Amino acid sequence: VGMLDILASLGEFLGGLAVIGGVVYAVIQVSQFRAAKEREISLELLHSFQTPDFVQALLAVYDMPEGLDSKDKIVAHLGDKLHLVYAMMTTWESLGVLVFRGELSLDLVDDFFSGPITISWRKLEPYIRDERKEQHRETIEEWFEWLNGRLCERESTRPPIPAHIAHKDRKPDDA
Repeated sequence: VGMLDILASLGEFLGGLAVIGGVVYAVIQVSQFRAAKEREISLELLHSFQTPDFVQALLAVYDMPEGLDSKDKIVAHLGDKLHLVYAMMTTWESLGVLVFRGELSLDLVDDFFSGPITISWRKLEPYIRDERKEQHRETIEEWFEWLNGRLCERESTRPPIPAHIAHKDRKPDDA
């Protein structure tokens, strides 16, 4: 084995290390990009739902009595707030699509909106059911229903624990 063979082997070894280093660097970059994207989406979600119309819609749903079992009863109860509630339902629908396609994590949506989504579905399901029948279209609010199903599945195996209890000992700067 001559010096050239040793240098060639060393070159191959260093070349292999460079490739491995490049792959590791790329993985780190992708991970950092995803984390930055998730932060950006989180802030965007926070801002988009802090509107007076969205709050009015959510309060209107929260104030709905249990047992409104038809679209007509729900429409009568909501009155002039129906358009706000419908806009909120389409927001839940959009979140469902984004979670399904991997643009948003279910964890993020769960942290932000699990309660509002599950309560909205429970109270508005009769409206959606009747709307589907009237329009002959089962796909109306299909992703809202799908998203609610995923959140309910999670809660069936691990009941929701409020953040102030689950993370009572965690400080904001803890990683």
